Amino acid sequence: MTTLDDLRQRLNEIDSKLIELIAERQEKSREIARVKRATGYATRDFARERDVIMSARAAATARGISPNLAEDLMRMLIRSSLATQEQASVAARGQGSGQRALVIGGSGKMGRWFVEFLCSQGFAVDISDPAGAPPGAADIGDFRDDPLAHDLIVVATPLSLTDAILRELALRRPKGVIFDLGSLKSPLRGGLMTLLHHGCQVTSVHPMFGPDTELLSGRHVIFVDVGCAPALARARELFAPTMVEQVVMSLDDHDRLIAYVLGLSHALNIAFFTALAESGEAAPRLAKLSSTTFDAQLDIASRVAQESPDLYFEIQSLNDYGAASLEALAQAVEKLRKAVLSRDRAAFTELMEKGRDYLEDRRSITAQRA
Repeated sequence: MTTLDDLRQRLNEIDSKLIELIAERQEKSREIARVKRATGYATRDFARERDVIMSARAAATARGISPNLAEDLMRMLIRSSLATQEQASVAARGQGSGQRALVIGGSGKMGRWFVEFLCSQGFAVDISDPAGAPPGAADIGDFRDDPLAHDLIVVATPLSLTDAILRELALRRPKGVIFDLGSLKSPLRGGLMTLLHHGCQVTSVHPMFGPDTELLSGRHVIFVDVGCAPALARARELFAPTMVEQVVMSLDDHDRLIAYVLGLSHALNIAFFTALAESGEAAPRLAKLSSTTFDAQLDIASRVAQESPDLYFEIQSLNDYGAASLEALAQAVEKLRKAVLSRDRAAFTELMEKGRDYLEDRRSITAQRA
């Protein structure tokens, strides 16, 4: 008779074969990337992805397996394959071949992401960070003691330090392209303009993704035009081999929109977990009464709660346009509160319908872009 240990051993063997097949699939993805580069094909083919997913769903159904499980698995594999192809494309283009880059603050989370990104493009990357240099980069110590003969200088420091560093760089007038990675640009206006007035090649960049991101497809990078076209073009070239969506805008437009994209979403989640924490309802009791909506919101709020309070406070308090989104949130909550307490069904329905119309419009725009 087959024992439990026998069955578990067989599962282990199957799992091992699955890993081998995934590794083989990844290698084929690298070959596909080479062929696409040679023939001029785009890295991403949405029609092909749909065919793969629909075929997997049909095959799963025929074998009595959940088609949703098959689709989730294929989407994960496609995403991994795209990441492999994107990384191969970035390395092949070699934007930084023979050039030097300096990342000030290169041991921070986004600083490390940029160190790896620039290394993959062939840059020789130096780091100036009190915490030292991550693997693959050289520690030059304090950038103030360096000649700054780099082709590219990336300032990836906390927002509270960045403006002063930009002003210091302006006094040195380095020849290379300079850009920051700040989530806000209002607090950096003085430093950016000082660089520009001192004849430096300067622009400003905001990656709209976290440091754990591997695949840039569907992600956005905002490029803030501060008046130096060559620097803007050079910064955009760095992301040309990727599938990232590039958006160019002015400094004021950036911060006005970020007040909603980051400021409003952060504030909403902070208010959500604050209300829960002060409700008097114990977390274990609420966990037993989960729902789809509550669980989804709780998952987002939990991630927000783990972020840096200092960074999130800066995003809320240093944005010249931040008050508008907070006021919009306060007014929205008051409208909801008033409609519920007065039992005004019509007003409540109007809020729901207005939101539905807005979100449908946004979904349509997103679908057209894809």
